[in-house]
Amino acid sequence: MKTANLIMALLVVLSVQVFGQAKPDLKQLPNGVQYQIYTKGTAARIKLNDVITFNFTQKTDKDSVLFSSFASGKPVTIAVEPSKSISDLMYFFPMLGLKDSAFVKIPSDSLFKDGQMERPSFFPKGSTLQFVLKVENVQSMEAAMAERQKMMDVQAKAADSLKTNELRIMDAFVAENKLVVTQTPSGLRYLILTPSSKLKPAAGDTVEVNYIGRTLNGKTFDSSIEAEAKKAGLEQPGRNYEPISFVVGQGEVIPGWDEALLLMNEGSKGRFLIPSALAYGPKGAGQDIAPFSTLDFQVELVKVKPAKKVVATTKPAVAVKKTVSVKKVTPKTKSTVKKKVVTSKTK
Repeated sequence: MKTANLIMALLVVLSVQVFGQAKPDLKQLPNGVQYQIYTKGTAARIKLNDVITFNFTQKTDKDSVLFSSFASGKPVTIAVEPSKSISDLMYFFPMLGLKDSAFVKIPSDSLFKDGQMERPSFFPKGSTLQFVLKVENVQSMEAAMAERQKMMDVQAKAADSLKTNELRIMDAFVAENKLVVTQTPSGLRYLILTPSSKLKPAAGDTVEVNYIGRTLNGKTFDSSIEAEAKKAGLEQPGRNYEPISFVVGQGEVIPGWDEALLLMNEGSKGRFLIPSALAYGPKGAGQDIAPFSTLDFQVELVKVKPAKKVVATTKPAVAVKKTVSVKKVTPKTKSTVKKKVVTSKTK
């Protein structure tokens, strides 16, 4: 989100926590904004393109608190840009330095004068929007980018470690359960438990599937089969226990399922070990599926409904025939060639 848009959004939902109850000794800027700097240290002033992290609270002039990052524990980090409006505070940040704090009053009439934002009832004409700010960190753009890259490198290293650990766990699971599996280039491992020679689905076909989903520690997290769900103690109120239906190969299910169903035939049953890269990845899903979890699915392909094929009409062929005029051109060409050949033989 652009900085200006971020601040504009904050104006609607944010609020202020006042540092003290003393009546502020306010100064005024040319744009009508009033302010008081509570603390002003010896740190260098904030500059254009610096990346700053600050906490703030925001309220109306009736002390109605709209939001406080102090309370939420989530300070805002933005890059300082040239000011585009009175609402973005970019004109004010260069008056502060690291650990400085200030009180700012913005006339609400200046916020809503262009009609782009609807004036809420708690900002009547003549009222003000009030901020208390505290600068928590100031970095150059280069330092901020270097810090972000370092953080990303640490996260990538941690992710690689978790992926390696996931592979080790999957290998141990296969060995412990003496599974004879086939592995696809994507990392999906599978075995067909009940083969079938019936119709094989293609991308775009609708399939009906029964399944049991477990983690590698044996926890059943989902099933379309009522007996299996009850045995696992799953609470799925209102669910109809029947095969689920979806279009295969269209991203309606996790990627591992899209790949797995194309390996089956109608009436077949299979077991699929789906790595997290083809399932829920580094985020996991719910309480049962942790980040970087391989999933163990037993699947029955109950039915395949082929996608409807579009039948081509003969109208385009007729149009082409008229345009090319084959009947008129071909006889003349053959006749000319024949005469030349006969003449040649006569001589």
